[in-house]
Amino acid sequence: MRIGESATASMVNNRITISPCSRLKGRIVLPASKSISGRALIINALSGNPVPPKNLSDSDDTRAMLRALKTLLKSPQREDTESETSPSRGGLEGPIDIGAAGTAMRFLTAYLSVTPGKHVITGTERMCHRPIGILVDALRQLGADITYEGEEGFPPLRIVGKDNLEGGNLMVPGDVSSQYISALLMIAPTLKKGLCLTLTGQIASRPYLDMTITMMRDFGAKVEWHDDNVIDVQPGPYRSRAYTIENDWSAASYWYEMVALSRDENAEVELVGLHHDSIQGDSKVRHLFGELGVETRYFVESDGTEITRLRKGGTTTSYFTYDFTHQPDLAQTFAATCSMLGVPFRLYGLQSLHIKETDRIAALMKELGKMVDIEVEGDELKTPSGEIRNKKMKNGYSPLLTFDTYEDHRMAMALAPVCLRTGGPIQINNPQVVSKSYPAFWDDLRKAGFGIENTLW
Repeated sequence: MRIGESATASMVNNRITISPCSRLKGRIVLPASKSISGRALIINALSGNPVPPKNLSDSDDTRAMLRALKTLLKSPQREDTESETSPSRGGLEGPIDIGAAGTAMRFLTAYLSVTPGKHVITGTERMCHRPIGILVDALRQLGADITYEGEEGFPPLRIVGKDNLEGGNLMVPGDVSSQYISALLMIAPTLKKGLCLTLTGQIASRPYLDMTITMMRDFGAKVEWHDDNVIDVQPGPYRSRAYTIENDWSAASYWYEMVALSRDENAEVELVGLHHDSIQGDSKVRHLFGELGVETRYFVESDGTEITRLRKGGTTTSYFTYDFTHQPDLAQTFAATCSMLGVPFRLYGLQSLHIKETDRIAALMKELGKMVDIEVEGDELKTPSGEIRNKKMKNGYSPLLTFDTYEDHRMAMALAPVCLRTGGPIQINNPQVVSKSYPAFWDDLRKAGFGIENTLW
């Protein structure tokens, strides 16, 4: 969707009106991690285990990948790939449509390359404009048979899978989406020579690569970092095992934002199921929000349930700056929080935000720009002249504001809490986009005391 469009033709035109709660208190069971779920499904499938991991995310991305993998397991192509015409003897099956699930597109592209069969993988119109050429080029160097069905460098893709790709040495830019690199790493143990992957330049989102490597090891893969930019994966089968997904620190960030923005000095939220020693890079949020006046405490209940308690505490910084290269999914949350707290900021390392569900930098500029002045310089978001300038908020109150979401779940969830500082309700267009990672988000806001009213427009 182009920045500036007020709605998306492919989605139902509905909106919600969100009224702020005067007292913020709740106990929230967070969704399972979408990032871990996607990796676990691919590695589990490569291990040959027919039993899916436990506590899978209920997100659109995970559902799309689960549907695709179930279809592939039932496909007769796995038994015979000689025929070009007969579906029952290796002919082309119907397209695998993963919708708007970018993770599924990237991970399944690699998975299908090493899984015997002939398939076309496609998605939404936006998905077919998200680049995938770097991953395709890398897979082709490893021997994969992939052709473009439409525009060069973009889905849909036609893939003829093989279970005997050579592997070996490969060099890719380190500053591309970590999902490209994770996709290559996860299939590496199945390659005859394994994979020696050299990452050139700056490495973006390294915590996501570390997550992938940790999970590969959990399933028996032999993988090591050499120096700072070389990852070596030895050939050898994955080990089938039971696996349970931990809950999502990215989802937790919106509750941190709510506590930070709440005018309730006794605001308190308990988040269920977060691991203190999480493999998720976005667990960094607990430390970062300490600068914005949110205190984090942990405890374990008698039945073993892990609880993360958020409260107001400590002082709020007079200036917030952070490099989001390794936690890009947190950038929208902090841009919105700082803007509404009136904390001047400089957020950088945002280069990957241009190729997410939308161009998130442009989207943030447009939507936050309805309330405050911010500016873009290269891949940075910052406050002009080092201060927050309110545009429409007078005496702490703004007229009813309506925000677009651009088919981006994180735009909707990062903007929802701003009602705690506008002094009145706000509106979110096409709120159903949260189903991509946190389907129960609006229900959880109701539980915490927010007013949620659905309308059509």
